[in-house]
Amino acid sequence: MQNININEYISLLKQLISTPSLSKNENRTADILYKFLSDKGFDVKRILNNIYVSSSDFDKTKKTILLNSHHDTVKAVSGWTTNPFFPVEKQGKLIGLGSNDAGASVVSLIATFVYMDKLNRNYNLIFAATAEEEISGQNGMELLVNHLGDISFAIVGEPTQMQMAIAEKGLMVIDCLSKGISGHAARNEGENAIYEAIQDINWFRNYKFEKKSNILGDIKMTVSQISAGYQHNVIPDECSFVVDIRSTDKYSNVEILDKIKKYVNCDVKERSTRLNSSGISIEHPFIQKGIGLGLKYYGSPTLSDQTFLKIPSLKIGPGKSERSHTANEFIYIDEIKNGIEIYIKLLKDFRPLQ
Repeated sequence: MQNININEYISLLKQLISTPSLSKNENRTADILYKFLSDKGFDVKRILNNIYVSSSDFDKTKKTILLNSHHDTVKAVSGWTTNPFFPVEKQGKLIGLGSNDAGASVVSLIATFVYMDKLNRNYNLIFAATAEEEISGQNGMELLVNHLGDISFAIVGEPTQMQMAIAEKGLMVIDCLSKGISGHAARNEGENAIYEAIQDINWFRNYKFEKKSNILGDIKMTVSQISAGYQHNVIPDECSFVVDIRSTDKYSNVEILDKIKKYVNCDVKERSTRLNSSGISIEHPFIQKGIGLGLKYYGSPTLSDQTFLKIPSLKIGPGKSERSHTANEFIYIDEIKNGIEIYIKLLKDFRPLQ
């Protein structure tokens, strides 16, 4: 990686780790990223806590590729043996909250953007560091994408071990309410709402949608919360439960919702249908170039900002998904170095579809 000072980007990552940036409270890390890119001579723009910058030779007649990752984090879980906001570097790894998800992708993509900006390309680049990704918030990518102009393709940085996640599952959460008739538990009266709910819960557990995705497999429906009753001797007349649904490219969330309402007896209310599955064709030239470089591809079960892009997009970044949201989260320094190298190899001499 000639002309890339890796220590500069490790230092930036340490700054980000040291600065709490929980979703909706990313203003200080946004300040850090704004200053870093401004100091590099770029005309940086900011929408709330979203930072974005275009290549210095931006040409509206050329296709544009978006490089994106997020700088918000989840709350630190219990079990940390170090201060999650104090970066610890030892034995080739950097420990700290957000180091793996997705600070490593943020700094690797910035390094790539700065490097590629100096090369001749037949396409434009935009780098964007987004807020509220961890909560799929409306003031993150969903807001920012309206300000980015015409994007033909996107690389979304998330921990994938620098393998290509060419599709990811969507998300829909529904609140269900089964109804009965209250009565005394000692007598044979009333209708138990819990028993009514059990029938529908078993449907969610066992139902298989007809169409199965080649890359993402089956739609997954999980009953994750349940609540009923307030006293041991009163038959409950209501039982509420929550279902977590991970959708695939074979059905939109609206289609899944319509199917559910046909089969269950409980009242169903969706929290949102906007987080649909997303991905890219394996035939896309960027994916073919990755395959040529020896990269593997797969379908990801986790959601990212891809869901808001509505264009072909690839999820790829340094680190491992299994480390995300865990105590003592970490990234290896060599993973960042390797990430930058692979990003550059993918982008060098790439020719977007005309």
